[in-house]
Amino acid sequence: MNLCSENFPLRPAWTEIDLGKLRRNLQLIRRDLPRAVKLLAVVKDEAYGHGALDVARVAVEEGAWGFGLSTLEEAMALRDEGITAPLLLLGERQEAELPWCVEHDLTVCVNEPHTIRKLARVAAALDKCVPVHLKIHTGMSRYGARWDEALPLVEQIVAEKSLRLEGVMTHFSQSDEVDKSFANLQFSRFNEVLAALAAKKISVPLRHACNSGGFLDLPHAHLDMVRTGILMFGIFPSSVCRRLPGIEPVMSVKAKIASIQKLKPGEVVGYGMRYTAPGERRIAVLPIGYGDGFPRVRNTGCALIRGRRAPLIGGIAMDALMVDVTDIPEAQLWDEAVLMGRQGDDEITVHDIAKLKNSVSYDVLTNWRLRLRRKSVNGEAKPAGQNLTPGLASTHG
Repeated sequence: MNLCSENFPLRPAWTEIDLGKLRRNLQLIRRDLPRAVKLLAVVKDEAYGHGALDVARVAVEEGAWGFGLSTLEEAMALRDEGITAPLLLLGERQEAELPWCVEHDLTVCVNEPHTIRKLARVAAALDKCVPVHLKIHTGMSRYGARWDEALPLVEQIVAEKSLRLEGVMTHFSQSDEVDKSFANLQFSRFNEVLAALAAKKISVPLRHACNSGGFLDLPHAHLDMVRTGILMFGIFPSSVCRRLPGIEPVMSVKAKIASIQKLKPGEVVGYGMRYTAPGERRIAVLPIGYGDGFPRVRNTGCALIRGRRAPLIGGIAMDALMVDVTDIPEAQLWDEAVLMGRQGDDEITVHDIAKLKNSVSYDVLTNWRLRLRRKSVNGEAKPAGQNLTPGLASTHG
């Protein structure tokens, strides 16, 4: 069965990815950065649910130097589709992954002495010189060598003829809050490492620390490269960080009205009878539910239909949710409803969904399920293999 066939009837619920807005966001980010500062686009977890391949293609066209990923599978998926830009694997690698990294020209983030030794052996056996980035833990207590213990690891990398120290990096744990004291402490610790390297006359082409929050609020920490993730997709990492005018959300979540029910006073809706009609009501059923990643809430939230808010009623089911369209009499079968995104003059933001879920925007974006098909609109990316060299900015948009 060919599910890609134009004749296959697709499910009337989907996430919509506006590649035109993605392109514009990248142009605004690139314009805000000094020309010499490179852009690493973080596309892990399917580019925060937006589709890693389409995002990577557009990002390369708009001047991204390379991409940050979390797993070997994510990196290989891009390589298999013709993405030749640098792919930086964040986190730690198992020994069995290292030959794949070397053979497919992946850039490895190293954190431990044994990883450095094993990677060097693999690279030497394949007669390659592999670029690596050393992660410095400056206070987040996750991956990386402690800032006050990092110099021996740097010297170990430099001593290996089959490794090339391309980058030194750290990660801010709180760069998007008003209080920047801990972020600045982290940057101070990172600078201690950089000063020690300079004293040893060890050159590092790429020094990088900034995530999206750091890019926005810590310009003194931009160094040689910044790593932007959620900001590319039009979502600011917090409500208090600097705003970049023109940035717009890239993802919308939509469904079509699959059924309309008329309720009489006292009739109930959904599992658990969580809603009882106070009078005659008109109810629209949308074929999307918690099985698709929508929060499992009751009698809270809304959808946009005909540009107006229709309140969610009853409990969210695995494959369906109900909204009250009594006050939208023109609503009819197969009308488009927006669960997240803009319709007309109104918008339901990712932060609105995060409040329903009692979580954060990152969690919302990455938890829309794969059965909720992803539809890209407003600008097809160039086919694989065409101008996918890093640093070539597009002249259109």
